Amino acid sequence: MTKDVEIAQQGEFRRDYLEPPPEPFFNIEELTKWSFYRALIAEFVASLLFLYIGTTTIIGNKNSGACNGVGLVGIAWAFGGMIFILVYCTAGISGGHINPAVTFGMFLARKVSLIRAALYMIVQCLGCICGVGLAKGFQKSLFDEYDGGANLVASGYTKGAALGAEIIGTFVLVYTVFSATDPKRNARDSHVPVLAPLPIGFAVFVVHFALIPIDGTGINPARSFGAAVIYNTDKVWDEHWIFWVGPFVGAAFATFYHQFILRAGAVKALGSFRSNPSMGLWRRF
Repeated sequence: MTKDVEIAQQGEFRRDYLEPPPEPFFNIEELTKWSFYRALIAEFVASLLFLYIGTTTIIGNKNSGACNGVGLVGIAWAFGGMIFILVYCTAGISGGHINPAVTFGMFLARKVSLIRAALYMIVQCLGCICGVGLAKGFQKSLFDEYDGGANLVASGYTKGAALGAEIIGTFVLVYTVFSATDPKRNARDSHVPVLAPLPIGFAVFVVHFALIPIDGTGINPARSFGAAVIYNTDKVWDEHWIFWVGPFVGAAFATFYHQFILRAGAVKALGSFRSNPSMGLWRRF
């Protein structure tokens, strides 16, 4: 029997996969659990390592020149490879977000509470600041000479073009995150031995090819914020809004597309409500 069919048993529908219940909007109980603080530490350390490796790769490539540096492909591999490694290491502890845009998408999808989302974003930004700070501490002269890996709109491109690129690039990433971690897909494709961190890291890798020539590739507000804080020039801050607005808009679009169109979340919610009118909307939230 195909797994695409929900099985009726004793008047109820039994799915072949487990759909986690929506997280409460506020979950004060999280603040009393060590696992919550362990997750914050994991996000901080992962963000630190991500930006340290990424920044030193960018600086090393520019210092080595066009012929001897790792080039665009090497930079894309450094960022994508680190995301694969870090998501693999932290997924079971914090969910492996390492990106405020991913956290924002998870919050919109009711997979994390507001408290967890806000604190995740804070520690991600702090971790990225520390990661870039370490890179500058070890290579100060090169850091200052080569822009510190900061996101800047390249010559020949407008801020609007960079904003659009950030929206699309983040859409690809967050859409991949939802698809790779979808319990329905995991249950029905259990015969396919694919680790969720692999397509997520590959999405980061591929997006870098398109965005590096435009703005150095943000798609992660914490990554852009960490570099901006440490490099700290007027041009960086003048364009910095692009690397928050773009990723958050892209994440919102990806969340809506996956949760409400592909997974038909709105249709299911409406159908469930109509089938049981005694349950008010407040019971759903």
